[in-house]
Amino acid sequence: MSKIIDLVQLPVLVILMILSATAASPPPDPVNCSASGDGTAAVCTISNAVGAFPDGSTTCRTAAVVYPSSEEELLHAVANATAAKTKMKVTTRYSHSLPPLACPGGGDGQGLAISTRRLNRVVAVDAARMEMTVESGITLRELIAEAASAGLALPYAPYWWGLTVGGMLGTGAHGSSLWCKGSALHEYVVGMRLITPAPATDGYAKVRVLTSADPEMDAAKVSLGVLGVIYQVTLALEPLFKRSITFTERDDDDLPEQMTKFGYQHEFADVAWYPGHGPAVYRIDDRLPMNASGEGVFDFVGFRATSTLLLGASRLAEEQSERLGSGKCMASWAAHAALSTTGYGLTPRSGWPFTGYPVVGPQHQMQASGGCLTSPEDALRTACPWDPRVRGSSLYHQTAFTLPVSRARAFIQDVQRLRDLNPKSLCGVELYDGILMRYVKSSTAHLGKPAMSAESADDMVDFDMTYYRSRDPRRARLHEDVMEEIEQMGTWPSSTAGSRTGGRIGTWPSSAQRASTREYPSSCVSRRPTTRMASSPAAGVTRCSTLVAVRRPRTEPGARYKECVCAHKTPTAHRSRATSAGLARSIRMPGSAPKKTSPST
Repeated sequence: MSKIIDLVQLPVLVILMILSATAASPPPDPVNCSASGDGTAAVCTISNAVGAFPDGSTTCRTAAVVYPSSEEELLHAVANATAAKTKMKVTTRYSHSLPPLACPGGGDGQGLAISTRRLNRVVAVDAARMEMTVESGITLRELIAEAASAGLALPYAPYWWGLTVGGMLGTGAHGSSLWCKGSALHEYVVGMRLITPAPATDGYAKVRVLTSADPEMDAAKVSLGVLGVIYQVTLALEPLFKRSITFTERDDDDLPEQMTKFGYQHEFADVAWYPGHGPAVYRIDDRLPMNASGEGVFDFVGFRATSTLLLGASRLAEEQSERLGSGKCMASWAAHAALSTTGYGLTPRSGWPFTGYPVVGPQHQMQASGGCLTSPEDALRTACPWDPRVRGSSLYHQTAFTLPVSRARAFIQDVQRLRDLNPKSLCGVELYDGILMRYVKSSTAHLGKPAMSAESADDMVDFDMTYYRSRDPRRARLHEDVMEEIEQMGTWPSSTAGSRTGGRIGTWPSSAQRASTREYPSSCVSRRPTTRMASSPAAGVTRCSTLVAVRRPRTEPGARYKECVCAHKTPTAHRSRATSAGLARSIRMPGSAPKKTSPST
């Protein structure tokens, strides 16, 4: 049977990677309202881009949703909610954060959702000052296109067109670079207008205007949406330039060493690692002047519109592989081969086939993509691969964490040793383009990437892992223990930052509790080694209340833990640097105080 699965998955995935549709059904609005059963009131729900939150729920409820299209309407919405003591949250056009960040009041049906869908205009472009002011609901695609029309460029950004400016700032979204100020959008914010709750004497809401000189800007430019509704943002841009991109593949034998220096050699470098089969794909990506020859386009294959029939066939094949425990390695090899053959979506001109490296093109055509967003409606014959309206669309879990560049080498070596025990266990992550490693710098933003330590020189590597998720929240994933072991190795060592768009929740031991040995997960228990890669502690064993350190197994290959060293104290939650006290007290939105959990919430 496993051979049949291999034969089914291989052609399906090859076609999925190569096929580029000319039309697509754009993603749905994450907010939906309908009349209640008795017809007396509307019932509104909020979801995200994949149609499922990490806890298994598909929607959260809200009492109402408003779509302001001006500052006056936005001010009115915030004032009314504040006066009524109604909890409120902001939702974006496509809602790409996996956790329920946009659910007001925990989604109990009593809050207000404020959509920025109609706040999507360019306000002003100052070519002389190289600045651009936009409303917060404008998408990355619209932003970089408008900037290019004025001869300007946003230097660094995430890779997906469908993010909004407000959403990127709220979650600290970034691309990949250790150059200049780094790859996070919020590092290029020089001005902001936001609407915040206010006392009754101020009409229950007020407009706050911040500049880069204001200390409160470091609190507002990455805030998870809890300090107010961003209305306008002014960004510092650069003169338009071109980029030269080459993807080169090599064995991962020297990957640990390469990751410590590759980001300093190329401005927009990143690495996609396929740990099951071993190759690492290095993105050699550098800036060129506008007079360089080339009009290339990067339309990433994984972001293109895909036939919904093929999506269903691929998902069915993957679910069969999950049940039978085989087939993913052949499928991941085929998917990677298809991506490589098509240049990962690089073409010398729009509509042309890939002809070889390097591909040179202007910044706005190379820095991000999202073909499935831009085509006309076609009644769901094609769609984005994760569109929740498509039965059989991709449903995945995503984990991201950050390590200092200086510590990335040891982490990668640990993953390689884990992989060597059973290489097939990591074929599943390869089906979702492997482990993406992006470079990022620390930020002065209070909820941005914090400086890890003096030794890290503020330079870090962000590890993104995407892999299969069952639609049945009770069903474990194939090789789930291996993926969770990697997550724990990455998220529990000291000085590790989580992702605000991922779905894991955890706590960190305090610095006083850290030992000189390498730290491993708090789920470790003081007991004898488990069987090879066991996924849960033995029944009846008491967990450590606070982990100090875990000594790695030395004599028994494959044993998950050798010894736990525990401090029997109540664990404390990790806290990011406090926001400016005055700003936090005066403008926190009603009912929106952040929970005391890790940044991955």
